Amino acid sequence: MPDKNDVVIIELDRPRELRFGHKALKKLSALTGKSLEEFEMDGNNLEELEKVMYCALMFDAKENNETLKLEEMEDLLDYSRSFKYTMEKLQEALESAFGSIPEDVEKN
Repeated sequence: MPDKNDVVIIELDRPRELRFGHKALKKLSALTGKSLEEFEMDGNNLEELEKVMYCALMFDAKENNETLKLEEMEDLLDYSRSFKYTMEKLQEALESAFGSIPEDVEKN
């Protein structure tokens, strides 16, 4: 299956891929109760940050035969070198997923 997302790696307990594919975005909407249009990630709500990171890390966990649980996110995020670093990587992954829309799609 072709991968149209750029790879964004975050260093936690090990290098992990942050990826917002369809499944992750669908799960994020379900966990937060927000549509993608309503969603804003400013880092002020730490429980929401854990949900976002959980969704972004699901693909990596599956690829590495790991079972990732939302309850484990605060411990996993403690491996990050800083809060700023976590937010920068998260922003990178979101920009990768929501990059520019092709002109032919915009017109429809």
